[in-house]
Order: sequence, then C-alpha cells, then structure tokens
Amino acid sequence: MAIFTFLTCASYAQAPSFDNIMRKYGKVLYLMDEYYIDTVNIEKLVNQSITGLMQALDPHSYYISKEDYKSMNEPLMGNFEGIGIEFSILEDTLIVVTPLSGGPSEKVGLLSRDRIIRVDGNNIAGTGLTNEKVYSLLRGQKGTKLTVTIKRDNAVLDFEIVRDKIPINSVDAAYEVKPGIAYLKLSRFAQSSMMEINEAFAKFNKPHSLILDLRNNGGGLMPIAVQLVDQFLGAGKLIVYTEGMHVPTQRAISTDGGYFKTGNLVVLIDEGSASASEIVSGAIQDWDRGIIIGRRSFGKGLVQQEFQLNDGSAIRLTISRYHTPSGRAIQTHYEKGKTEQYYKDFYSRISSEMFNADSIKFPDSLKYNTLVNNRVVYGGGGIMPDIYIPLDTSQYSKYSNALIRKGVILQYVSAYMDKNKTTLQKKYPTVEEFKKSFTVDANQFGQMVALGEKQGVPKDEQGIKISGNYLKKRIKALIARNLFNESGYFQIINEDDITFNKAMEALESWQKYSSEYLGAQQNNKTVIR
Repeated sequence: MAIFTFLTCASYAQAPSFDNIMRKYGKVLYLMDEYYIDTVNIEKLVNQSITGLMQALDPHSYYISKEDYKSMNEPLMGNFEGIGIEFSILEDTLIVVTPLSGGPSEKVGLLSRDRIIRVDGNNIAGTGLTNEKVYSLLRGQKGTKLTVTIKRDNAVLDFEIVRDKIPINSVDAAYEVKPGIAYLKLSRFAQSSMMEINEAFAKFNKPHSLILDLRNNGGGLMPIAVQLVDQFLGAGKLIVYTEGMHVPTQRAISTDGGYFKTGNLVVLIDEGSASASEIVSGAIQDWDRGIIIGRRSFGKGLVQQEFQLNDGSAIRLTISRYHTPSGRAIQTHYEKGKTEQYYKDFYSRISSEMFNADSIKFPDSLKYNTLVNNRVVYGGGGIMPDIYIPLDTSQYSKYSNALIRKGVILQYVSAYMDKNKTTLQKKYPTVEEFKKSFTVDANQFGQMVALGEKQGVPKDEQGIKISGNYLKKRIKALIARNLFNESGYFQIINEDDITFNKAMEALESWQKYSSEYLGAQQNNKTVIR
C-alpha cells in the first residue's frame, strides 16, 4: 500500500502549465527507470517519444539523432558513395523522394515515390528503420552491387544497382540550345548553387532566352532560391514571405543586381519540384516574369528551423509557412498527425494528374491574381503551371523497364566505351558533332538486346517496336555522358522531351506565347497540352 501511495501522481490543475507538463513527463521517466519490471533504455524511449511528437505535428517536422545528423546534411554539402537517392521514412517504410540526377538509382530507373521493401533479398519494411540503418544498407564502396526490391503502385520490381561516388553538384546541365537560347538544369539548392550558376552564365554568350529546368528538384536552402529569383526580377519586388504564430513575418525583396532581368524566361516544373523550387516558380509566375511549363509541383511550403539538442541530436521544427508574392500558400493541405494520409493523398493526386488532365479541378476560392497583368492563378498547394503537359509514357514498355531495372543498358554502354572511347573522342571532338552524326545502329542495338538475354531479359519484339527509339536515344545519351559530361547527356535526351520542346516552341514564338499566357486580364484556366 505504501508503494502504491508513492506511485500515485500528484493532481494537477485543470489547465496544467507548461512547467507542470514537463514535471509530469519527467516523473514518468523516473518511475520507469526506478520501478519497471525489466531494464529500460530511457534514452531510446525518449528518442522514440520525440519522434512520435514530431509525427503528431505536420509532415515535415522531424527528429534527427546525433548519429544521423552529419549524414542528413551531406546532400547540401559534400560527396559520398552509395546509390544516390534522397529518401524519407514513413510509417517504417523507406520511400524514394528523389533519385539524384546522374546517380546509380536514376540510371537504372528508380522513381520518386518508389517504396523500397527489400535490400539484397532481406525485408526492411516494418523493421524499425532509422536514417542510420538506411545509410548502412545503401551506402558502400564504389563498384559494389546491391539489389533493391521496390513497390511501385501495385507492382513489385527488382533493381540491381552498382554503387558509385555521388558528387553533390547543383547544376546538372548548362548549355546553349541554339544561339541566344540557354538551358540550365538545377537539381537542388545547395551552398554551392549560385557559384555553379554564375559559372554557367559566364560561359553563355549573352543569351536573350533561358529555360530553367527545376523538374525533380526537391528544394534545399531557401536563401539560395531567393538569390536565384533576384537574378530575374527588377528591384523592390517581393520574392517570398513567411508567416507563423510565434515568429515575425519575414519578407525577401529583390535588388537591382542580377544577370537576367529582362530576357525571355521559361521555368519547367513537375511533381518532384518542391520547396525552394516552388519559391522560384511561384515568384516568377506571380510577377508575370516568365511562363511555367510542366505539371503541378509537390506543394511543400512549411518552413523548418533546426534546433540543436544537448546530446548532438536536433529537431527540425515547422515554424511558419511560405507564401508566394500574390499570397498563395505553397503547402498542400494536411491534417495534423496524419502524415501517412498526407503522402497517400499526394500519390493519388499525381497518379491522376500525371496522365489525366481532366482530373485537375480548382474551386473559385483558390483563385489569386498575378501582380502585373492580373492573370488568374491558383492556390491550394503547389504551383500550377501556365501550360500543363501530362507525362508521356507512349515509348515505355515492360521490356524497356526490365532492361533499365537490370542495368543492361548501363552495362552495355560501359563495355562499349571500354572498347571505343578513344576512337569516339577522335571522331567526335564536340558534343555538337556527336549529336549530329552519331547513331545507334542495328548491330549495336542487337548487342544490347543479346546482353539483356544473358541477364535474364528475353527479347521482346513487341517491346522493341514500342520502345526501340527510346532505348537507342538512352544509349546515345549515356555515351554522350561518358564522352563529355552531364550536359552532353541532357543535350541528347532533351531532343525528345515534350516539355523541353514546348519550352523551345514558346521561346521561339515568344511574342505569341507571352501575349497568350502572360498577357493582361487572361482569366482562362491553365491550358492543357
């Protein structure tokens, strides 16, 4: 009876103060440590409870253990060796957020939102995943192989991936498509981004038009996004503002500096464009500065601040929301504590939007107006492009997907380059000459098909009929990457990219397109292409 009396917690007032709540939590931990029947790892329990607290708030607040802290910052800072993905852990499931451009995972065909359920045949779903455990599974010495099993919609697929050094560059490609029109693909907003962008612009020959490709750019450092927008807007214009209950409103305003204040501008986005990418595209759209082409962006508009904890761990806590200059909230709707439902809703949304333009509906309550020409744009989460282009899967087949997943094309190109690189370098000293003159002939394609058969991918005549040109283009692009650089790859692959070609069409007929999509009082809804 005496022990029972001792264990009884003191009564609290009906509206407990913060101090009382903290004392209550501390007493629970004390009682567990002193009286629980078995040995208790109090530190582990506290870490788990902090993780649970973060999950009860919003989809983007989270706890970082001291073991994970250094690795969490690597995508914005340095290099590592592994399979090249940005990931998240949701309900003990490993989800691919973005395959890093040019990395091993992208090369074999992993996609954003794939769920990795097994690594080398061993189940990892529901096993108490942590960031540290994921790093230990996926990272490793360059050249080593692993097989990941992913769940994509209702399909379960195996991918063999060869680990490689993952350079954390921001600019994946920068080249002049033709005189006066430049293309710049940015994969993330990192510390080095503006330096890389400045170097790219220094190599351009004073272009009058620019394609800024932010597709699959999951964001990064917000100040870098502000600096990038500042290159495009005149002085004194609002770029982005943040609002929160406990922090002052902050506004970023453009300056009179910048290298592309008046040129023709097209920005490409898709469902993988998030956060900082949405700040850039939202500001460009709201100021009628350029045409946005692609698919609706992710809708990640919550601002996190990092708070260090006393043991070297940290939390990234949502403190405010991003708003575009017109007042649109970037963040997609969510319910507190329902993170899994948030991502399910996202998958459902993009599954319909990527292929079915008719599914895109906007209520009048989400209407906003641009700040120069008073055009109608829409809120509700993410940035809706001015010209919407559904995903084109007409050249994909089970055969092409199997070849990519098995790494057959990569293996073929690697072997081909071992034998022919010196000859190719002499024959094609520039990417322009390579692009114009090199073709993947029937013999080369047949060798790739034969390699596929050896790797367990049977020849499929129907699949070749559907995907033959696409596969040849991919082979050519990978050879260009080996001969030149990442820009060489995109110079080849962009030739058949519908979104890129729509951007070129807009820039080459700028007067027509700017009048139609940026003109004053254009109250029509987004145009579907």
